[in-house]
Amino acid sequence: MDTAASPNTILWLAFAVAFVFGAIGQKTHFCTMGAVSDIVNMGEWSRMRMWLLAIGVAILGAGVLHAAGLIDLDKSIYRTTAFTWLSYLLGGFCFGIGMVLASGCGSKTLIRIGSGNLKSVVVFLVLGLFAYMTMRGVFGVFRVNYLDPVAINFPGGQDIPALLTAAGVEASTAFWLAVLGIGGGLTAFCLLKRDFWTLDNLLGGLGIGLMVVAAWYVSGHLGYVAEHPDTLEEAFLTTNSGRMESLTFVAPQAYTLELLLLWSDTSRTVTFAIATVLGVIAGSFAWSLLTRNFRWEGFVSVEDTASHLIGGALMGFGGVLAYGCTVGQGITGFSTLALGSIVTFLAIVAGAAVTLKIQFWRVMHEA
Repeated sequence: MDTAASPNTILWLAFAVAFVFGAIGQKTHFCTMGAVSDIVNMGEWSRMRMWLLAIGVAILGAGVLHAAGLIDLDKSIYRTTAFTWLSYLLGGFCFGIGMVLASGCGSKTLIRIGSGNLKSVVVFLVLGLFAYMTMRGVFGVFRVNYLDPVAINFPGGQDIPALLTAAGVEASTAFWLAVLGIGGGLTAFCLLKRDFWTLDNLLGGLGIGLMVVAAWYVSGHLGYVAEHPDTLEEAFLTTNSGRMESLTFVAPQAYTLELLLLWSDTSRTVTFAIATVLGVIAGSFAWSLLTRNFRWEGFVSVEDTASHLIGGALMGFGGVLAYGCTVGQGITGFSTLALGSIVTFLAIVAGAAVTLKIQFWRVMHEA
């Protein structure tokens, strides 16, 4: 095959990128739910700036790779012509609620598993089950019949550069205007705040953003085959979608469960997505051991158990409905400048903020 790397190499590189992601997440306490919580409860923006910096870096990095011809962002699942606005809003809002109830998003769940959190193991199982049900099961039928058809069609694509081009801006100008304007603007917003300049904040923002860019390169460039010998069509090696992929952590958890359940089926193999799930857990575990922060943690009450079960279910359902999570849509999808990813990001933040407000009201009411 006309490719720069073998399938096994792609998988090991995906694992390595996710390993670094997991270690950085554990070291810096990178947490998107915590970012929203800090703002809602304390008016503190440091962790939100870390998330926004990761988005800005991912946009700039992906834009450079795309402009250099190393990857084609139009071949990702995010740049579609169908803008399924109801799915983005409902899915994102459900995911935002779920990540608060489950004490963290999909990536945080994997990071917490690596540090010994047994509650997150339960969330992983429930999230993966409901994600699978929403992809191919009972909720999938509902999604396909009633939610996905509610869409606005943009013939030129729903990404910001394409929308600007459709409005009359020259294509190259539209691309760099969007990349530098949004990516550069977010990066500047974070870095111009001098109090933000701590090792963890910079490592979390820059590191997570660069890992998303690295994953794009591995899948979209090293894993790209112009003409697969079996199908005679272009392909991206080891991806579940058959398209270029980067880091996302809802559907990959479902694929991981599927592989474990159907292990004897030789047609099921480790994929790019599954390798990233295992990599994040391993990276977090390694850093936890290195710093002696590995601790077993379990549920403290029935209410705590119920909250995590409901949260995992909402994240699995909402994440598939919205085509991603706080990383999958909030950073990876955002890096393609897809309008759907931006809407999902805002819906996730809104869902989390409302849930945090309700929780705060409950605590005050009980007090």
